[in-house]
Amino acid sequence: MHSSRLLSFVLASLFVAPSLGVTLTQVSQLTTTTFDYVIVGGGNAGLVVASRLSEDPNVSVLVLEAGVSDQGVIPAEAPFLGPTLTPNTPYDWNYTVVPQAGMQGRTFAYPRGRLLGGSSSANYLFHQYGTNEDWSRLSSASGDSGWLWSNMKKYIQKHEKFVPPVDGHNTTGQFIPSLHGFNGEVSTSLPGYNQTIDPRVLATTKQLAEFPYNQDMSGGDQSLLGIGFLQSSAGGGVRSSSSTSYLANANKRPNLTVIINATVMKLIQTGTTSKGLKSFRSVQFGSSLGTASTPASTSSKIVTARKEVILSAGSIGTTQILQLSGIGKASDLAALRIPSTINNPSVGDNLSDHTLLPNIFSVKGTQSFDGFLRDPNQVNAAVEQWVTNKTGMFANNVVNNFGFARIPSNATIFKVAADPAAGPNSPHWEIIISNFWFNPGIPQPTTGSFMTIVAVLISPSSRGTVKLASNNPFDKPLIDPNYLTTQFDIFTMREAVKAIKRFVAAPAWSDYVIGPFGDVFSKASTDAQIENYVRGLTTTIFHPVGTASMTPANAKTGVVNPDLTVKGADGLRIVDASVFPFVPSSHTQGPVYLLAERASDIIKAAN
Repeated sequence: MHSSRLLSFVLASLFVAPSLGVTLTQVSQLTTTTFDYVIVGGGNAGLVVASRLSEDPNVSVLVLEAGVSDQGVIPAEAPFLGPTLTPNTPYDWNYTVVPQAGMQGRTFAYPRGRLLGGSSSANYLFHQYGTNEDWSRLSSASGDSGWLWSNMKKYIQKHEKFVPPVDGHNTTGQFIPSLHGFNGEVSTSLPGYNQTIDPRVLATTKQLAEFPYNQDMSGGDQSLLGIGFLQSSAGGGVRSSSSTSYLANANKRPNLTVIINATVMKLIQTGTTSKGLKSFRSVQFGSSLGTASTPASTSSKIVTARKEVILSAGSIGTTQILQLSGIGKASDLAALRIPSTINNPSVGDNLSDHTLLPNIFSVKGTQSFDGFLRDPNQVNAAVEQWVTNKTGMFANNVVNNFGFARIPSNATIFKVAADPAAGPNSPHWEIIISNFWFNPGIPQPTTGSFMTIVAVLISPSSRGTVKLASNNPFDKPLIDPNYLTTQFDIFTMREAVKAIKRFVAAPAWSDYVIGPFGDVFSKASTDAQIENYVRGLTTTIFHPVGTASMTPANAKTGVVNPDLTVKGADGLRIVDASVFPFVPSSHTQGPVYLLAERASDIIKAAN
C-alpha cells in the first residue's frame, strides 16, 4: 500500500530489535536433532499445529521458520500499518510473479510474510471463514465428510476470541454473536475508528438494492453477499496473529522449540515402508541468508521426526520444498538435476489466487486520510498515540466496510463458461472501500483527496503454477498465477468495475465523489476500454492456494489425501493453504486457521 513515501520513511524508523522468549535465533543453538514432530514453517497454520501438538507434555515439537521474529516490530502490531510490511522489506519473501500473459505481460510483487506468524503477521487482518458451500465443495473434492461446514464450524470456538472494538462503541447490528467464539486463541474485533465515509457506505446499502446490508461478514452459516463491517484479527488495538496467540500461549512449554532464521533445503528420504511408501522423516536446513557468519549454503543441519514431518510453509514454500526433495514432476526436476523420489506432476499445479484492482476516485474536501498521511506531524502524533495507549487511527484497520457480490444468473458469460463459484450463494467478486489513495506500488500523489474502491476476483477459474528456477534452495521459485486468462475471469472483473461505478453513483456520494481518477479509468466506458484498464492495473491480494491439492485417497491426481498425508509418502503431511483445491470465497487466513485446527486433531488421532 505504501500510502506515501513519507509514511514509509516514518515507519522505517519504527522497526526495532525483537525481544525473544524461548525462540532460538541461530541454527547452531539447537542441542538435539530428534523430535516427535518437525514442523516446517512458523506461519498461519504451522504455529496452530505446534501449539496443539505440544499440549501433550510427552510430545516434543520443533518448528523451523525461515524468517525473523515478529516481536517488537511495530508495523506488524499496529493494524493500520500492516500494508507497509510488504513488499520489499525484511518481513517479506519479496517474490515476484513471472510476466503475466493476461495482464499485458506485466510482472509485480507477490507478498508472503517472512516472519513468525507468516502472512498472519503481514496481511491486512481481514478475518472470515468462507462460505458453507466452500467447505461442502472441499468435502466433495476430497471424499471426506469431515471437511463439511457442519463439522468444521465447531473449531471457531477453539480458534476465535471475539472482543469489543478498541473505541468501545455499541456493536449491535454490526455482527451476529451466535456465529462467533469468545474464548479462543486469536482476537477478532469490529472497526474502532470512524473513517468518515462509513455513513455514506451504509446509506448506499439502503439506496441501491444491488448492495444490501449484511449484518455479519464472517461467512459460514451466514451469507457473505452484501456489504457490512470488517472483522479484523486484532484486539485492543493490536494485531492478533498465529504468533501472538497460538505460539505466545504455548511458548513456555519445554517440549516446544522454535528456530527462526532457519531455511529448509529439502526433506530427506529415510526408508521405504512394507506398502511401498517412501518415508520422509528427516529435514535438512541451514541459516537463512544474511543471518549467520557462515554462508548458508556451506553449513546445514539435519533433524529427524520420530512421528511426522509437517510442511506448513505455504502455497509457495511448501511447493518449493517438495520439489527440492524430488517430490514433483520427474521430468521438470531432472532438468534441474534433482533426483526424483516421488513422481507427482500435480505438485505446483492448480495455483489459484484472488486478484486486486484499485479503482480510485477523486473526492471533495479534506475528509479523506490523504492529507493526514502526507503530514509528518500528524503521522508522528498517531504513532505516539498508538504506542502510548493503543488507540487512534493506527489501532484500526485500513478499511471499515467491504462486501461481496455475484454476477447475475442470466449474465451472458454463463452461456460459454460454467459458474466457478462454490455454489449459488457464494460470491464471484469482492468490494473493499477505503478512505484514501490505495494503489500498491504506485506512490500517492502529492496533492488531492481520494477514495479507493477495490475489486477482487473471488471465484477465479484461471489456474497457474509454481516451479523451481534452480536446484538452489535459496533461489526464488517461478510463480505464475496465470491471472485473467479465462473468459469468466475477465468478464467478472469488467462487470465489477461497472458495478463500482454504479455504487458511487448512489445519492449518498453526490456531494463527495468528483469522479474517477486517471485518464484510463475516466475514459473506460466500453467493454474493450474497461478490459484494457483491468489488464493494465490489476495485481494480487495474495491469497494463493492449490499447489498441493487435496483429492480422494485413491485419486491419481492431487498431492495430499483427505487426512493431509502426502500421496506416496510416509511420515509426511501438509497443513497450509496449498491443500485447498479451490480458493475460498473469502480472505484466506480464517479458513487456514480452521484447517489447521482440524489437522491437529487428525494428527493426534493418527499418532
